[in-house]
Amino acid sequence: MKKKIIRPTAKEDAAITKAAMSDPDSLPLTDEEWEKVKPRLVRGRGRPLGSGIKEQVTLRIDKDVLDFYKSKGEGWQTFINQVLGEVKRESKSISIVEKKLNKGALIANKFKAAA
Repeated sequence: MKKKIIRPTAKEDAAITKAAMSDPDSLPLTDEEWEKVKPRLVRGRGRPLGSGIKEQVTLRIDKDVLDFYKSKGEGWQTFINQVLGEVKRESKSISIVEKKLNKGALIANKFKAAA
């Protein structure tokens, strides 16, 4: 069950602020002091923030192909991304692969190898 946040009324907020300002041991930070503190703030636990340019997808890959990339060790997903990026940059090689796929040459060869 989600907890409700109970916000103070304007009158309660003013009373809290007045009490805090009257305490000499707990004075609020000035803007200059706060600017010094901000760079020291560190993000807490949890998954690191992403770059914002990648997208998470679900992809079905043959087990032998996946095993090959996983055998490369740590960073195998990044390695797959790099390989696909290189194929994208090499437009000639991808057009050759696309032609073979359109003709059914790659699919037929795969089934022959599996048999």
